[in-house]
Amino acid sequence: MGCNIAVLASGSGTDLQSILDAEAGGTLHATVRLVISNKSSAYALERARKAGKRAIHVSIKTEGSEDAVARRFLSLFAKEHIDLVVLAGYLKLVPPEVIRKFRRRIINIHPALLPKYGGKGMYGMKVHQAVLAAGETVSGPTIHFVDEIYDHGAIIAQRTVPVLPGDTPEQLQARVLAVEHQILPETVARLASGLLPLGEHKKEW
Repeated sequence: MGCNIAVLASGSGTDLQSILDAEAGGTLHATVRLVISNKSSAYALERARKAGKRAIHVSIKTEGSEDAVARRFLSLFAKEHIDLVVLAGYLKLVPPEVIRKFRRRIINIHPALLPKYGGKGMYGMKVHQAVLAAGETVSGPTIHFVDEIYDHGAIIAQRTVPVLPGDTPEQLQARVLAVEHQILPETVARLASGLLPLGEHKKEW
């Protein structure tokens, strides 16, 4: 049996697109069964539809409460037989009940070298502005398992990107994003094919 994945995204979905492209190219070793966004206008949902994927808006607005959001997630994941959940620019904290039931089966990509420049409110351009303000000479994306705290779970993979003299946040963001589009589908493929441990029954590596 293959690995079924759900992707959660809040924005335009370029990281999602890198996953969809890898699946279409036969290198993902997994099937995207579901794409969820907390924003009905997120272009990530349109990307999913264009790829023939189930695309759903799930938020407190649609469900009425955080508990109901958690129940909706778990219901969708059960119906689609989801093995792995990928946060690809998803800006909401995943409900604790979902994390408990999918411990070490939810991953997130963050546009900085964690543990630096992570935590609540550190997303998008804010991250790159902080990296530049601190005078860092390298940055890059991090993929980690998701726990109950923003950007806190065990790190799975990182890749460095140079910070160049005179960089603007936009220039640094573009350079990091290009690497995100490489490292995210590669890591999903490694998890899906068993090259990296997946699930709480596995040992830490």
